[in-house]
Amino acid sequence: MEFLPPVRARKKQRAIILCDGMPSIPRKQPLMEFLAGKGYWVFYPRYWGAWESGGEFLERSPHLDILDVIDAIPRGFRELAFGRSFRLSPDEVFVIGGSFGGAAAILASLDGRVKRAIANCPVVDWSILPKAEKAETSNPSYAAYIREAFGRAYRLSDRNWRKLYSGKFYNPAFHASEIDAAKIMMFHAKDDPYVPYQSVKKFADHTGVKLNSFARGSHLSTEMIIRKHWGRIKKFFDG
Repeated sequence: MEFLPPVRARKKQRAIILCDGMPSIPRKQPLMEFLAGKGYWVFYPRYWGAWESGGEFLERSPHLDILDVIDAIPRGFRELAFGRSFRLSPDEVFVIGGSFGGAAAILASLDGRVKRAIANCPVVDWSILPKAEKAETSNPSYAAYIREAFGRAYRLSDRNWRKLYSGKFYNPAFHASEIDAAKIMMFHAKDDPYVPYQSVKKFADHTGVKLNSFARGSHLSTEMIIRKHWGRIKKFFDG
C-alpha cells in the first residue's frame, strides 16, 4: 500500500482511500499528490491477489480490502523508504473508486466509518459482464486474457472470476436496498463503451444516489473527474 500525508497539517484528520480499476496498472500517484495537497491523508492499497499483495484475486470481495485498510490505519503504519512510523485516527474517511473500483467504493460506503464515497463510471451490476468482456477482448475466457496480458500481476482463476456471474458477489445492485444515497456521488458518460450508462442510471434511479451525467467522455478517467470537479466533490465531502 502507498500513502501520503497531507501537505499541511490540519486539526481535523481526513483520509481518502483510492480504489483502482481492474485490470489496471497502479499509477494514481499524481492523484494522491493532488489530494494530499488538498489536506487529506491518502491511501492507495492493492487488492488481495493483485500486484504486490499476496493471495488470489477475487478470493473475497475487494471492498473488504478497503475496509481492512480502515481497520489498519489506527494501528499504525510505516514508511519503507525512510522508516518513519505513523499512527492516525481519522475523523472522517472517504473512498474514491473508478470502474471496477467504483463497486468497491459503493460497497465500502455501507460501513459506518465511511462518510462519503465517489464512484466514477462504476460497475454497479455484474449482469453486464458478458458485454463488458466482449468489448475488451475476444478471448472466450476473460480470466485467461487477464493472465496472458498481466502475468502474475493478477492471480485470477476462472473459478474466482465466475463468482461475479452470481449477481451476489461484489455486486452493488444486490445491496441496493441497503444503500445510503446521501453517502455516494457517481459520475458517468453516456457513451461509455465498457460500463453501460443505462445500468448506472437504473441504479441511481432505484437508490436515489446522485448521478452526474455527461453526454460524451467514454470511460472517464477518475483523476480527470476529481481534478475537474473538485469543487463539487469537496462540497459533497464537507456536507
